[in-house]
Amino acid sequence: MMSPVNPTRTLAAAVAFALILSGCASDKAPPPTQFDFGPALPSAAQAPAGALGAVVVTDVTGSSALDSERMFYRLSYADALQARSYANSRWTANPLQMMSQRIRTRMAQAGAKVLSETDAAAGIPILRVDVDDFIHDFSSTTQSQGVVAVRASVFRGHTLVDQKSFARRIDANSADAAGGARALATGTDAVAADITGWLGTLNLQSR
Repeated sequence: MMSPVNPTRTLAAAVAFALILSGCASDKAPPPTQFDFGPALPSAAQAPAGALGAVVVTDVTGSSALDSERMFYRLSYADALQARSYANSRWTANPLQMMSQRIRTRMAQAGAKVLSETDAAAGIPILRVDVDDFIHDFSSTTQSQGVVAVRASVFRGHTLVDQKSFARRIDANSADAAGGARALATGTDAVAADITGWLGTLNLQSR
């Protein structure tokens, strides 16, 4: 005659089995390493803002691939048309958000009065930045660069004042996600300084 099933033992066994499975899953898929641009420390090499005054800086826009926390790289020496993502590394926020904040911060550090779209008023120039490229690019198995390329447009109302493209290729100090993150952060800071210096040449406050 079969003995009755003990429900307490059955539940305990199920819990133990679930814990074993969760332990195996955690061993196979550790939490991803997260990166950001680091602190925006003032730089002596930062381009001067000139007579910028108040500028509305809209959110940076780009491809849908940049609207996620994935970190992309490209093996240009093997297949320049294929973008890959690091399996165990992520940004803390999507690159478009991080670039928006970094550009605003760098412009404010340079002396500009940075406003958001909700603070826009008639006559205040508007800066819009579109990202053309933002990737850790491997030119060989041992050499790689953080590539940041953008188009910056300045509007007054609905009238285009000027537009210019900026690009930086910063050597990565290691051939991994950490090296790519540092290079892309440095490249973003450099592009932000380039944009700020360019805006200072447009004499926006006298227009």
